Amino acid sequence: DGMNILFIVVDDLRPVLGCYGDKLVKSPNIDQLASQSIVFSNAYAQQALCAPSRVSFLTGRRPDTTRLYDFYSYWRVHAGNYSTMPQYFKENGYVTLSVGKVFHPGVSSNHSDDYPYSWSIPPFHPSAEKYENDKTCRGKDGKLYANLVCPVDVTEMPEGTLPDIQSTEEAIRLLNVMKANKQKFFLAVGYHKPHIPLRYPQEFLKLYPLENIPLAPDPWVPEKLPPVAYNPWTDIRQRDDVEALNVSFPYGPLPEEFQRQIRQSYYAAVSYLDVQVGLLLNALDNVGLSNNTMVVFTADHGWSLGEHGEWAKYSNFDVATRVPLMFYVPGMTTSSVSQGMTVFPYLDPFSHAVGSVPQGQSKKVVELVSLFPTLAELAGLQVPPACPEPSFHVALCTEGTSIVHYFSASEGKVQEGKEGRCGDTTRCFKEEPAALSQYPRPADTPQWDSDKPKLKDIRIMGYSVRTIDYRYTVWVQFNPKNFSANFEDVHARELYMMETDPNQDYNIYNNTSHGW
Repeated sequence: DGMNILFIVVDDLRPVLGCYGDKLVKSPNIDQLASQSIVFSNAYAQQALCAPSRVSFLTGRRPDTTRLYDFYSYWRVHAGNYSTMPQYFKENGYVTLSVGKVFHPGVSSNHSDDYPYSWSIPPFHPSAEKYENDKTCRGKDGKLYANLVCPVDVTEMPEGTLPDIQSTEEAIRLLNVMKANKQKFFLAVGYHKPHIPLRYPQEFLKLYPLENIPLAPDPWVPEKLPPVAYNPWTDIRQRDDVEALNVSFPYGPLPEEFQRQIRQSYYAAVSYLDVQVGLLLNALDNVGLSNNTMVVFTADHGWSLGEHGEWAKYSNFDVATRVPLMFYVPGMTTSSVSQGMTVFPYLDPFSHAVGSVPQGQSKKVVELVSLFPTLAELAGLQVPPACPEPSFHVALCTEGTSIVHYFSASEGKVQEGKEGRCGDTTRCFKEEPAALSQYPRPADTPQWDSDKPKLKDIRIMGYSVRTIDYRYTVWVQFNPKNFSANFEDVHARELYMMETDPNQDYNIYNNTSHGW
Protein backbone atom coordinates (compact mmCIF):
# COMPACT_ATOMS: atom_id res chain seq x y z
CA ASP A 1 0.00 0.00 0.00
CA GLY A 2 1.09 3.53 -0.64
CA MET A 3 3.64 2.53 -3.24
CA ASN A 4 4.90 5.08 -5.77
CA ILE A 5 4.25 4.40 -9.45
CA LEU A 6 6.64 4.92 -12.35
CA PHE A 7 4.60 4.48 -15.52
CA ILE A 8 6.71 4.25 -18.70
CA VAL A 9 4.86 4.38 -22.02
CA VAL A 10 6.70 4.14 -25.34
CA ASP A 11 5.50 5.36 -28.73
CA ASP A 12 5.07 2.70 -31.46
CA LEU A 13 7.09 -0.02 -29.69
CA ARG A 14 6.24 -3.56 -30.75
CA PRO A 15 7.72 -6.27 -28.50
CA VAL A 16 11.12 -6.47 -30.25
CA LEU A 17 12.90 -6.96 -26.94
CA GLY A 18 15.21 -9.68 -25.66
CA CYS A 19 12.73 -10.53 -22.90
CA TYR A 20 10.12 -11.24 -25.60
CA GLY A 21 12.46 -13.66 -27.36
CA ASP A 22 13.88 -11.33 -30.04
CA LYS A 23 17.39 -12.60 -30.82
CA LEU A 24 18.60 -9.56 -32.77
CA VAL A 25 17.80 -6.65 -30.50
CA LYS A 26 20.06 -5.30 -27.75
CA SER A 27 17.74 -4.25 -24.91
CA PRO A 28 19.60 -5.17 -21.70
CA ASN A 29 17.97 -2.59 -19.42
CA ILE A 30 14.37 -3.38 -20.37
CA ASP A 31 15.27 -7.09 -20.14
CA GLN A 32 16.67 -6.48 -16.66
CA LEU A 33 13.38 -4.82 -15.66
CA ALA A 34 11.58 -7.89 -17.07
CA SER A 35 13.75 -10.16 -14.93
CA GLN A 36 12.16 -8.53 -11.86
CA SER A 37 8.65 -8.26 -13.35
CA ILE A 38 5.60 -10.18 -14.46
CA VAL A 39 5.64 -9.97 -18.26
CA PHE A 40 2.48 -10.32 -20.36
CA SER A 41 3.27 -11.84 -23.73
CA ASN A 42 -0.22 -11.32 -25.18
CA ALA A 43 -1.11 -7.69 -24.41
CA TYR A 44 -3.05 -5.63 -26.96
CA ALA A 45 -3.94 -1.99 -27.59
CA GLN A 46 -7.54 -1.02 -28.35
CA GLN A 47 -6.66 1.00 -31.48
CA ALA A 48 -3.33 1.17 -33.30
CA LEU A 49 -3.14 4.97 -33.32
CA CYS A 50 -1.51 7.21 -30.71
CA ALA A 51 -4.31 9.49 -29.49
CA PRO A 52 -7.18 6.95 -29.41
CA SER A 53 -5.03 4.30 -27.71
CA ARG A 54 -3.69 6.67 -25.05
CA VAL A 55 -7.06 8.24 -24.25
CA SER A 56 -8.48 4.71 -24.04
CA PHE A 57 -5.99 3.30 -21.54
CA LEU A 58 -5.70 6.53 -19.54
CA THR A 59 -9.50 6.68 -19.08
CA GLY A 60 -10.07 2.91 -18.93
CA ARG A 61 -12.70 3.18 -21.70
CA ARG A 62 -12.77 1.79 -25.23
CA PRO A 63 -12.63 4.02 -28.34
CA ASP A 64 -16.39 3.58 -28.92
CA THR A 65 -16.92 5.18 -25.48
CA THR A 66 -14.28 7.93 -25.74
CA ARG A 67 -15.57 8.50 -29.30
CA LEU A 68 -12.01 9.27 -30.34
CA TYR A 69 -10.79 7.45 -33.46
CA ASP A 70 -8.65 10.34 -34.77
CA PHE A 71 -6.87 13.29 -33.12
CA TYR A 72 -9.52 15.96 -33.21
CA SER A 73 -11.82 15.80 -30.19
CA TYR A 74 -11.48 16.03 -26.40
CA TRP A 75 -13.43 13.27 -24.64
CA ARG A 76 -14.62 15.47 -21.73
CA VAL A 77 -16.47 17.69 -24.23
CA HIS A 78 -17.25 15.20 -26.99
CA ALA A 79 -18.17 12.01 -25.07
CA GLY A 80 -18.32 12.27 -21.27
CA ASN A 81 -16.42 13.81 -18.35
CA TYR A 82 -14.48 10.63 -17.64
CA SER A 83 -11.91 10.50 -14.84
CA THR A 84 -8.44 9.38 -15.87
CA MET A 85 -6.00 7.03 -14.19
CA PRO A 86 -3.61 9.85 -13.10
CA GLN A 87 -6.62 11.94 -11.97
CA TYR A 88 -7.77 9.06 -9.75
CA PHE A 89 -4.32 8.78 -8.18
CA LYS A 90 -4.19 12.56 -7.71
CA GLU A 91 -7.56 12.49 -5.95
CA ASN A 92 -6.16 9.75 -3.72
CA GLY A 93 -3.21 11.76 -2.43
CA TYR A 94 -0.55 11.18 -5.07
CA VAL A 95 1.53 13.89 -6.74
CA THR A 96 0.94 13.14 -10.43
CA LEU A 97 3.59 14.13 -12.95
CA SER A 98 3.80 13.85 -16.74
CA VAL A 99 7.06 13.91 -18.71
CA GLY A 100 7.25 13.64 -22.52
CA LYS A 101 4.44 12.08 -24.56
CA VAL A 102 1.89 10.56 -22.18
CA PHE A 103 -1.38 11.95 -23.50
CA HIS A 104 -1.20 12.68 -27.21
CA PRO A 105 -0.66 16.46 -27.34
CA GLY A 106 -3.19 18.74 -29.06
CA VAL A 107 -6.98 18.80 -29.26
CA SER A 108 -7.45 15.25 -27.94
CA SER A 109 -6.05 16.26 -24.53
CA ASN A 110 -7.35 19.88 -24.61
CA HIS A 111 -3.94 21.34 -25.63
CA SER A 112 -2.90 20.81 -22.00
CA ASP A 113 -2.33 17.05 -21.64
CA ASP A 114 -5.54 17.15 -19.57
CA TYR A 115 -3.98 19.47 -16.97
CA PRO A 116 -5.12 20.33 -14.32
CA TYR A 117 -7.50 17.35 -14.09
CA SER A 118 -4.85 14.65 -14.48
CA TRP A 119 -1.63 16.28 -13.27
CA SER A 120 -0.48 18.12 -10.14
CA ILE A 121 1.86 20.41 -12.11
CA PRO A 122 1.88 21.32 -15.83
CA PRO A 123 3.28 18.46 -17.94
CA PHE A 124 6.85 18.67 -19.23
CA HIS A 125 7.53 18.53 -22.95
CA PRO A 126 11.13 18.45 -24.18
CA SER A 127 12.08 21.64 -26.01
CA ALA A 128 13.85 19.66 -28.77
CA GLU A 129 10.55 17.99 -29.71
CA LYS A 130 9.67 20.83 -32.08
CA TYR A 131 12.51 19.83 -34.44
CA GLU A 132 11.35 16.20 -34.83
CA ASN A 133 10.11 16.61 -38.40
CA ASP A 134 12.58 19.28 -39.51
CA LYS A 135 15.38 18.68 -42.00
CA THR A 136 17.96 17.39 -39.54
CA CYS A 137 19.07 14.21 -41.35
CA ARG A 138 22.32 14.52 -43.29
CA GLY A 139 22.14 12.82 -46.70
CA LYS A 140 25.03 11.27 -48.64
CA ASP A 141 25.32 14.57 -50.53
CA GLY A 142 25.93 16.45 -47.25
CA LYS A 143 22.58 18.28 -47.44
CA LEU A 144 19.90 18.09 -44.73
CA TYR A 145 16.64 16.21 -45.27
CA ALA A 146 13.45 15.25 -43.40
CA ASN A 147 14.02 11.52 -43.75
CA LEU A 148 12.38 8.43 -42.30
CA VAL A 149 15.77 6.80 -41.64
CA CYS A 150 17.68 9.41 -39.68
CA PRO A 151 20.74 8.45 -37.60
CA VAL A 152 22.27 11.73 -36.37
CA ASP A 153 25.26 13.26 -34.64
CA VAL A 154 23.56 14.59 -31.50
CA THR A 155 26.10 17.46 -31.18
CA GLU A 156 24.85 18.77 -34.56
CA MET A 157 21.19 18.73 -33.51
CA PRO A 158 19.31 21.92 -32.55
CA GLU A 159 20.00 22.54 -28.83
CA GLY A 160 22.60 19.73 -28.98
CA THR A 161 20.20 17.08 -27.71
CA LEU A 162 17.19 14.88 -28.57
CA PRO A 163 13.73 14.86 -26.96
CA ASP A 164 14.01 11.50 -25.15
CA ILE A 165 17.36 12.49 -23.63
CA GLN A 166 15.68 15.62 -22.23
CA SER A 167 12.73 13.61 -20.91
CA THR A 168 15.04 11.23 -19.05
CA GLU A 169 16.89 14.17 -17.48
CA GLU A 170 13.62 15.78 -16.35
CA ALA A 171 12.21 12.50 -14.99
CA ILE A 172 15.40 11.95 -12.98
CA ARG A 173 15.18 15.52 -11.65
CA LEU A 174 11.59 14.91 -10.55
CA LEU A 175 12.54 11.64 -8.80
CA ASN A 176 15.07 13.59 -6.75
CA VAL A 177 12.49 16.26 -5.90
CA MET A 178 9.92 13.63 -4.85
CA LYS A 179 12.53 11.88 -2.70
CA ALA A 180 13.56 15.15 -1.02
CA ASN A 181 9.93 16.12 -0.37
CA LYS A 182 8.99 12.58 0.75
CA GLN A 183 5.92 12.77 -1.51
CA LYS A 184 4.02 9.76 -2.83
CA PHE A 185 4.03 10.04 -6.63
CA PHE A 186 2.63 8.75 -9.90
CA LEU A 187 5.27 9.68 -12.48
CA ALA A 188 4.38 9.00 -16.13
CA VAL A 189 7.26 9.13 -18.61
CA GLY A 190 6.46 8.98 -22.32
CA TYR A 191 9.27 8.20 -24.76
CA HIS A 192 9.02 9.17 -28.45
CA LYS A 193 11.29 6.63 -30.08
CA PRO A 194 10.92 4.35 -31.98
CA HIS A 195 8.12 6.55 -33.44
CA ILE A 196 9.04 7.91 -36.86
CA PRO A 197 11.15 9.65 -37.96
CA LEU A 198 13.74 7.09 -36.84
CA ARG A 199 16.00 9.84 -35.51
CA TYR A 200 18.50 8.61 -32.92
CA PRO A 201 22.23 8.91 -32.10
CA GLN A 202 24.14 7.38 -35.01
CA GLU A 203 26.45 5.25 -32.82
CA PHE A 204 23.54 2.83 -32.25
CA LEU A 205 23.83 1.72 -35.89
CA LYS A 206 27.04 -0.10 -34.92
CA LEU A 207 24.94 -2.61 -32.96
CA TYR A 208 23.14 -3.70 -36.14
CA PRO A 209 25.31 -4.29 -39.23
CA LEU A 210 23.02 -4.15 -42.26
CA GLU A 211 24.09 -7.63 -43.45
CA ASN A 212 22.64 -9.07 -40.19
CA ILE A 213 19.20 -7.51 -40.72
CA PRO A 214 16.60 -9.90 -42.18
CA LEU A 215 13.52 -8.86 -44.12
CA ALA A 216 10.10 -9.46 -42.57
CA PRO A 217 9.19 -13.17 -42.73
CA ASP A 218 6.12 -12.25 -44.85
CA PRO A 219 6.95 -9.07 -46.80
CA TRP A 220 4.10 -9.54 -49.28
CA VAL A 221 0.46 -8.40 -49.27
CA PRO A 222 -1.52 -11.55 -48.34
CA GLU A 223 -3.53 -12.96 -51.23
CA LYS A 224 -6.83 -13.10 -49.32
CA LEU A 225 -6.43 -9.85 -47.40
CA PRO A 226 -9.58 -7.73 -47.92
CA PRO A 227 -8.48 -4.35 -49.40
CA VAL A 228 -10.26 -2.54 -46.52
CA ALA A 229 -7.87 -4.18 -44.04
CA TYR A 230 -4.70 -2.89 -45.74
CA ASN A 231 -2.98 0.25 -44.45
CA PRO A 232 -1.11 2.10 -47.23
CA TRP A 233 1.51 3.72 -44.92
CA THR A 234 0.92 7.22 -46.25
CA ASP A 235 2.94 8.98 -43.53
CA ILE A 236 6.24 7.30 -44.40
CA ARG A 237 5.68 8.01 -48.12
CA GLN A 238 5.86 11.72 -47.29
CA ARG A 239 9.42 11.50 -45.88
CA ASP A 240 12.13 12.77 -48.24
CA ASP A 241 14.03 9.46 -48.50
CA VAL A 242 10.88 7.38 -49.17
CA GLU A 243 9.43 9.95 -51.56
CA ALA A 244 12.63 9.77 -53.62
CA LEU A 245 12.00 6.04 -54.20
CA ASN A 246 8.79 6.85 -56.11
CA VAL A 247 6.96 3.74 -54.87
CA SER A 248 3.54 3.08 -56.41
CA PHE A 249 0.43 3.61 -54.25
CA PRO A 250 -0.97 1.70 -52.41
CA TYR A 251 0.78 -1.69 -52.60
CA GLY A 252 4.10 -0.99 -54.34
CA PRO A 253 6.82 -2.70 -52.33
CA LEU A 254 9.80 -0.76 -51.03
CA PRO A 255 13.20 -1.86 -52.41
CA GLU A 256 14.61 -4.68 -50.26
CA GLU A 257 17.75 -2.74 -49.34
CA PHE A 258 15.63 0.13 -48.01
CA GLN A 259 13.38 -2.32 -46.12
CA ARG A 260 16.50 -3.55 -44.32
CA GLN A 261 17.54 0.03 -43.54
CA ILE A 262 14.15 0.81 -41.95
CA ARG A 263 14.32 -2.36 -39.86
CA GLN A 264 17.94 -1.60 -38.89
CA SER A 265 17.01 1.91 -37.76
CA TYR A 266 13.96 0.70 -35.84
CA TYR A 267 16.18 -1.70 -33.89
CA ALA A 268 18.80 1.02 -33.34
CA ALA A 269 16.08 3.36 -32.04
CA VAL A 270 14.93 0.61 -29.63
CA SER A 271 18.48 0.30 -28.23
CA TYR A 272 18.63 4.11 -27.85
CA LEU A 273 15.32 3.89 -25.97
CA ASP A 274 16.74 1.05 -23.83
CA VAL A 275 19.58 3.34 -22.71
CA GLN A 276 17.08 6.00 -21.63
CA VAL A 277 15.06 3.43 -19.67
CA GLY A 278 18.28 2.11 -18.12
CA LEU A 279 19.34 5.58 -16.95
CA LEU A 280 15.88 6.27 -15.52
CA LEU A 281 15.66 2.96 -13.61
CA ASN A 282 19.21 3.37 -12.33
CA ALA A 283 18.18 6.81 -10.99
CA LEU A 284 15.31 5.10 -9.13
CA ASP A 285 17.98 2.96 -7.43
CA ASN A 286 20.20 5.97 -6.76
CA VAL A 287 17.47 7.91 -4.94
CA GLY A 288 16.67 4.79 -2.90
CA LEU A 289 13.11 4.31 -4.19
CA SER A 290 13.35 0.92 -5.95
CA ASN A 291 12.00 -0.78 -2.83
CA ASN A 292 8.69 1.15 -2.75
CA THR A 293 8.01 2.10 -6.37
CA MET A 294 6.19 -0.14 -8.81
CA VAL A 295 7.26 0.20 -12.44
CA VAL A 296 4.91 -0.35 -15.38
CA PHE A 297 6.40 -0.55 -18.87
CA THR A 298 4.25 -0.60 -22.02
CA ALA A 299 3.59 1.04 -25.41
CA ASP A 300 0.59 2.69 -27.05
CA HIS A 301 0.62 0.13 -29.93
CA GLY A 302 3.04 -1.69 -32.23
CA TRP A 303 4.42 -0.95 -35.71
CA SER A 304 4.62 -3.07 -38.88
CA LEU A 305 8.15 -3.58 -40.19
CA GLY A 306 7.24 -4.87 -43.64
CA GLU A 307 4.94 -7.70 -42.56
CA HIS A 308 2.01 -8.07 -45.01
CA GLY A 309 3.76 -5.49 -47.21
CA GLU A 310 2.84 -2.86 -44.60
CA TRP A 311 4.79 -0.23 -42.67
CA ALA A 312 3.59 1.87 -39.72
CA LYS A 313 0.62 0.97 -37.49
CA TYR A 314 -2.99 1.69 -38.59
CA SER A 315 -4.26 -1.91 -38.74
CA ASN A 316 -5.77 -4.70 -36.63
CA PHE A 317 -2.91 -7.18 -37.09
CA ASP A 318 -0.82 -8.30 -34.09
CA VAL A 319 2.21 -6.39 -35.40
CA ALA A 320 0.18 -3.17 -34.95
CA THR A 321 -1.88 -3.98 -31.85
CA ARG A 322 0.43 -6.14 -29.70
CA VAL A 323 2.51 -4.31 -27.11
CA PRO A 324 5.05 -5.09 -24.41
CA LEU A 325 3.53 -5.01 -20.92
CA MET A 326 5.35 -5.68 -17.66
CA PHE A 327 4.85 -4.83 -14.00
CA TYR A 328 7.63 -4.62 -11.41
CA VAL A 329 6.03 -4.70 -7.95
CA PRO A 330 8.58 -5.01 -5.13
CA GLY A 331 7.64 -7.78 -2.72
CA MET A 332 5.15 -9.21 -5.22
CA THR A 333 6.93 -9.88 -8.52
CA THR A 334 10.23 -10.09 -6.63
CA SER A 335 11.14 -10.98 -3.08
CA SER A 336 11.08 -7.91 -0.87
CA VAL A 337 13.66 -5.29 -1.76
CA SER A 338 15.46 -3.52 1.08
CA GLN A 339 16.07 0.21 0.82
CA GLY A 340 19.28 1.17 -0.92
CA MET A 341 19.52 -2.19 -2.68
CA THR A 342 20.68 -2.05 -6.28
CA VAL A 343 17.91 -3.54 -8.40
CA PHE A 344 18.58 -1.78 -11.71
CA PRO A 345 22.31 -1.25 -12.35
CA TYR A 346 22.75 0.53 -15.70
CA LEU A 347 23.72 -1.90 -18.48
CA ASP A 348 25.56 -0.65 -21.57
CA PRO A 349 24.04 -2.22 -24.72
CA PHE A 350 27.43 -1.92 -26.45
CA SER A 351 29.12 -4.22 -23.94
CA HIS A 352 26.30 -6.19 -22.31
CA ALA A 353 25.51 -9.20 -24.47
CA VAL A 354 23.27 -11.58 -22.55
CA GLY A 355 19.57 -10.81 -22.10
CA SER A 356 17.70 -11.72 -18.92
CA VAL A 357 14.58 -13.86 -18.77
CA PRO A 358 11.33 -12.56 -17.26
CA GLN A 359 10.75 -13.24 -13.57
CA GLY A 360 7.25 -14.47 -14.37
CA GLN A 361 5.43 -14.67 -17.67
CA SER A 362 1.75 -14.85 -18.47
CA LYS A 363 0.40 -15.87 -21.85
CA LYS A 364 -3.09 -14.70 -20.89
CA VAL A 365 -4.62 -12.35 -23.46
CA VAL A 366 -4.93 -8.90 -21.83
CA GLU A 367 -5.82 -5.37 -22.93
CA LEU A 368 -4.37 -1.93 -22.24
CA VAL A 369 -7.87 -0.73 -21.24
CA SER A 370 -7.28 -2.86 -18.10
CA LEU A 371 -4.31 -0.77 -16.92
CA PHE A 372 -6.43 1.65 -14.85
CA PRO A 373 -8.18 -0.96 -12.65
CA THR A 374 -4.97 -3.02 -12.41
CA LEU A 375 -2.86 -0.14 -11.11
CA ALA A 376 -5.62 0.91 -8.72
CA GLU A 377 -5.69 -2.60 -7.23
CA LEU A 378 -1.89 -2.85 -7.03
CA ALA A 379 -1.76 0.51 -5.20
CA GLY A 380 -4.38 -0.64 -2.68
CA LEU A 381 -6.97 1.85 -3.93
CA GLN A 382 -10.60 0.97 -4.53
CA VAL A 383 -10.90 -0.49 -8.02
CA PRO A 384 -13.21 1.63 -10.20
CA PRO A 385 -16.49 -0.21 -10.85
CA ALA A 386 -17.31 -1.84 -14.17
CA CYS A 387 -19.03 0.62 -16.50
CA PRO A 388 -22.75 0.24 -17.10
CA GLU A 389 -23.98 0.17 -20.70
CA PRO A 390 -23.95 2.99 -21.85
CA SER A 391 -21.61 4.92 -19.54
CA PHE A 392 -21.34 8.39 -21.11
CA HIS A 393 -22.88 9.91 -17.95
CA VAL A 394 -20.60 8.03 -15.49
CA ALA A 395 -17.42 9.87 -14.48
CA LEU A 396 -15.61 7.01 -12.77
CA CYS A 397 -15.87 3.47 -14.11
CA THR A 398 -13.81 1.14 -16.28
CA GLU A 399 -14.41 -1.06 -19.31
CA GLY A 400 -11.27 -3.02 -18.47
CA THR A 401 -10.79 -5.61 -15.74
CA SER A 402 -7.96 -5.76 -13.21
CA ILE A 403 -5.44 -8.41 -14.27
CA VAL A 404 -3.77 -8.69 -10.85
CA HIS A 405 -5.30 -12.16 -10.43
CA TYR A 406 -3.06 -13.32 -13.31
CA PHE A 407 0.14 -12.26 -11.52
CA SER A 408 0.37 -15.35 -9.33
CA ALA A 409 -0.88 -17.62 -12.12
CA SER A 410 1.99 -16.89 -14.48
CA GLU A 411 3.61 -19.66 -16.47
CA GLY A 412 7.11 -18.64 -15.42
CA LYS A 413 8.86 -19.28 -12.13
CA VAL A 414 5.75 -18.43 -10.15
CA GLN A 415 3.28 -21.24 -9.33
CA GLU A 416 0.41 -21.86 -11.73
CA GLY A 417 -2.81 -20.66 -10.07
CA LYS A 418 -6.24 -22.20 -10.38
CA GLU A 419 -8.07 -21.37 -13.61
CA GLY A 420 -11.08 -19.13 -13.24
CA ARG A 421 -10.18 -18.00 -9.73
CA CYS A 422 -12.24 -15.02 -8.56
CA GLY A 423 -10.66 -12.18 -6.60
CA ASP A 424 -12.80 -9.88 -4.45
CA THR A 425 -12.19 -7.00 -6.80
CA THR A 426 -12.40 -8.79 -10.14
CA ARG A 427 -15.21 -10.30 -12.07
CA CYS A 428 -14.91 -14.06 -12.40
CA PHE A 429 -13.00 -15.21 -15.47
CA LYS A 430 -14.42 -18.55 -16.46
CA GLU A 431 -14.49 -17.72 -20.16
CA GLU A 432 -11.37 -17.51 -22.31
CA PRO A 433 -10.02 -13.95 -22.14
CA ALA A 434 -10.04 -11.97 -25.39
CA ALA A 435 -8.72 -8.61 -26.54
CA LEU A 436 -10.81 -6.25 -28.65
CA SER A 437 -9.18 -3.81 -31.05
CA GLN A 438 -10.71 -1.66 -33.78
CA TYR A 439 -9.69 0.48 -36.73
CA PRO A 440 -11.68 2.92 -38.88
CA ARG A 441 -11.50 3.24 -42.68
CA PRO A 442 -12.91 5.82 -45.10
CA ALA A 443 -13.63 3.28 -47.88
CA ASP A 444 -13.43 -0.37 -48.95
CA THR A 445 -10.20 0.20 -50.85
CA PRO A 446 -6.96 1.94 -49.78
CA GLN A 447 -7.19 5.76 -49.99
CA TRP A 448 -4.73 8.51 -49.11
CA ASP A 449 -6.54 8.93 -45.79
CA SER A 450 -7.05 5.20 -45.03
CA ASP A 451 -4.43 5.26 -42.27
CA LYS A 452 -5.84 8.23 -40.38
CA PRO A 453 -9.38 9.08 -41.51
CA LYS A 454 -11.02 12.05 -39.78
CA LEU A 455 -14.21 11.21 -37.89
CA LYS A 456 -16.50 12.77 -40.53
CA ASP A 457 -14.90 10.58 -43.23
CA ILE A 458 -15.16 7.22 -41.43
CA ARG A 459 -17.50 4.83 -43.28
CA ILE A 460 -16.32 1.41 -42.06
CA MET A 461 -15.10 0.13 -38.68
CA GLY A 462 -13.02 -3.02 -38.35
CA TYR A 463 -13.70 -4.75 -35.03
CA SER A 464 -11.12 -7.41 -34.18
CA VAL A 465 -11.15 -10.09 -31.48
CA ARG A 466 -7.90 -11.77 -30.45
CA THR A 467 -7.90 -14.89 -28.31
CA ILE A 468 -4.99 -17.22 -27.64
CA ASP A 469 -6.16 -19.34 -30.62
CA TYR A 470 -7.31 -16.94 -33.30
CA ARG A 471 -7.81 -13.39 -34.57
CA TYR A 472 -11.23 -12.66 -36.08
CA THR A 473 -11.97 -9.28 -37.69
CA VAL A 474 -15.24 -8.01 -39.09
CA TRP A 475 -15.43 -4.79 -41.15
CA VAL A 476 -18.89 -3.20 -40.86
CA GLN A 477 -20.70 -0.07 -41.99
CA PHE A 478 -20.18 2.84 -39.56
CA ASN A 479 -22.08 6.12 -39.26
CA PRO A 480 -19.86 8.90 -37.83
CA LYS A 481 -22.83 11.20 -37.15
CA ASN A 482 -24.28 8.95 -34.45
CA PHE A 483 -21.25 6.71 -33.82
CA SER A 484 -23.16 3.57 -34.75
CA ALA A 485 -21.82 0.37 -36.27
CA ASN A 486 -24.21 -1.72 -38.33
CA PHE A 487 -23.28 -5.39 -37.96
CA GLU A 488 -25.98 -6.30 -40.50
CA ASP A 489 -23.93 -4.53 -43.18
CA VAL A 490 -20.67 -6.52 -43.29
CA HIS A 491 -18.04 -5.39 -45.81
CA ALA A 492 -15.35 -8.02 -45.13
CA ARG A 493 -14.17 -10.60 -42.62
CA GLU A 494 -10.82 -12.09 -41.66
CA LEU A 495 -9.97 -15.21 -39.64
CA TYR A 496 -6.44 -16.29 -38.73
CA MET A 497 -5.63 -19.41 -36.67
CA MET A 498 -2.60 -18.75 -34.49
CA GLU A 499 -1.31 -22.31 -34.24
CA THR A 500 -0.83 -22.76 -37.98
CA ASP A 501 -0.54 -19.09 -39.02
CA PRO A 502 1.14 -17.05 -36.25
CA ASN A 503 1.98 -14.19 -38.65
CA GLN A 504 -1.63 -13.83 -39.82
CA ASP A 505 -0.93 -14.27 -43.53
CA TYR A 506 -3.67 -16.71 -44.54
CA ASN A 507 -7.21 -15.43 -44.13
CA ILE A 508 -9.26 -18.63 -43.91
CA TYR A 509 -12.64 -17.00 -43.27
CA ASN A 510 -14.06 -18.07 -46.64
CA ASN A 511 -12.70 -21.65 -46.33
CA THR A 512 -14.41 -22.43 -43.06
CA SER A 513 -17.91 -23.37 -42.08
CA HIS A 514 -18.44 -20.89 -39.31
CA GLY A 515 -21.10 -19.84 -36.91
CA TRP A 516 -19.86 -16.29 -36.36
